[in-house]
Amino acid sequence: MSRNRDSAATAWWLLAPTVILTGGIAVYPVARTLILSVFTQNLGTGLEPVFAGWTNYERLLADGHFWETVVRTLVFTVLAVGAELVLGLAAALAVHHSPFGRGMARTVALVPWVLPTAALGLGWIWIFNDQFGVVNDLLRSAGLLDKPLAWLGQPATAFTALVLADVWKTTPFITLLLLAGLQTIPAPLYEAAEMDGAGRWQRFLRITLPMLRPAIFVAVLFRALQSFGIFDLVYVMTGGGPGSATETVALYTYRNFMRYLDFGYGAALLVAGSVILAVMTVILWFFLGRKDPVA
Repeated sequence: MSRNRDSAATAWWLLAPTVILTGGIAVYPVARTLILSVFTQNLGTGLEPVFAGWTNYERLLADGHFWETVVRTLVFTVLAVGAELVLGLAAALAVHHSPFGRGMARTVALVPWVLPTAALGLGWIWIFNDQFGVVNDLLRSAGLLDKPLAWLGQPATAFTALVLADVWKTTPFITLLLLAGLQTIPAPLYEAAEMDGAGRWQRFLRITLPMLRPAIFVAVLFRALQSFGIFDLVYVMTGGGPGSATETVALYTYRNFMRYLDFGYGAALLVAGSVILAVMTVILWFFLGRKDPVA
């Protein structure tokens, strides 16, 4: 008994440096943000923190521009993740049923995902350039455009360009996750269903989708949280413009911190964004993560 107790104590002593380091990295920034959010610290206070209670949160609730960025970011998340899920599932099924080249397909699929987002953003700026961009050239060659379109100079097209760029970069990630999920589905299930007269579409609906649900949940959850916090692609491609038409929650928070030096309000924005992400996680778990399907 004493030997087990000594072994447990030794294990805790060995783990202590890692636990302390991890706690400092993870806990301190969160605690610091929460504390800073109830202070006013900006140029008006000479960058000195002044206790303000719930003032920053009251300001946040009345900040119409913030709520516009929330809606815009949610729309971006739904469009991007929805397209990535559909395309990723189609690609995963194609690779899974392909008789050859599966390893090569996995390698090629990783290329957009591992490339730096900022560098890709610069590339997409040239792709959507109104004078030299390949998108305008292809559309004009196909007779779909009469004159060059300034993709990044108009609100609707700039937003569309961001969604397309994000879908191109991150669809391979969902493809790989879903491909891994497909490989865990036992082949005898399909054989038994086929013997019972189930067609390809019925096998997909009754076997593939239910068995793939955990992988779909992980992929959608990860990508939804990442898409809602998107910053680098927007910052490089549009800077939130034209005007504030493509400004996201992360970019708005960054501007309050770094451009306006309003640290207290920026911290409150961070807390609000974290709460929204927590709510998104609960909603996704309710619809996709639970073991019992939602009717």
